Amino acid sequence: MLRYSVPSILLAWIFIFASTAVAQTAEADLVIGNWLVQDKNAKVQIYKKGDRYFGKIVWLKEPNDEQGNPKVDKENPEEKQRSRPILGMVMLLDFEYDEDLVWEDGDIYDPKNGKTYSCKMTLSEDGRSLDVRGYIGISLIGRTQTWTRTE
Repeated sequence: MLRYSVPSILLAWIFIFASTAVAQTAEADLVIGNWLVQDKNAKVQIYKKGDRYFGKIVWLKEPNDEQGNPKVDKENPEEKQRSRPILGMVMLLDFEYDEDLVWEDGDIYDPKNGKTYSCKMTLSEDGRSLDVRGYIGISLIGRTQTWTRTE
């Protein structure tokens, strides 16, 4: 008859829990990287800070306005923010990994209209595309863009 001591059973449970946590962290980090937005006019770099995920604009097809100056956040409702450059702007904010390749509870800022929306991101099984859904209130009322992984 096999007998297990309490410490060995406890260690086994700790190992199982730690292994699951490591696997979930690895899955959560699959969203990290560079993404070409649906209109192919910008790239967003998604990165991790603490246990949250953020995204900043790292490339614009047309980075300058008609006068040759860097494009700025001219539609921002806060007047003091209207002079900040769009290139380098953090526009995905504070996402948490849920499960099943879904990141939720974040916000997306749209510099085209100066509005911030609740947002949910869903990664495809092959990791090559990311559905980014901005919405107001509930996710049924919103718009989805499909972004493509890029260098």
